[in-house]
Amino acid sequence: GFVLQYRPRGDDDAIRIGFTCSKKVGNAVARNRAKRRLREIAGLVLPDHGAPGLDYVLIGRAGVTATRPFDTLLDDLRDALGRAT
Repeated sequence: GFVLQYRPRGDDDAIRIGFTCSKKVGNAVARNRAKRRLREIAGLVLPDHGAPGLDYVLIGRAGVTATRPFDTLLDDLRDALGRAT
């Protein structure tokens, strides 16, 4: 439902998160909806499954992020973090 990128910073400070949706995702309404959904799943999942000292970027995908079922997005992020860390 989205692309997850992460980069270690070399410290153990708090997790930092960024969100982006290009115009390919849709008009402003669709981009804002997609970013709101990404912020919500990040807020629910990253405190428990994220690693300190990493920067995460969630990138919305065209035609998917704004319409994918919310529970599926949550599972997508949990799965991605399980493989990433």
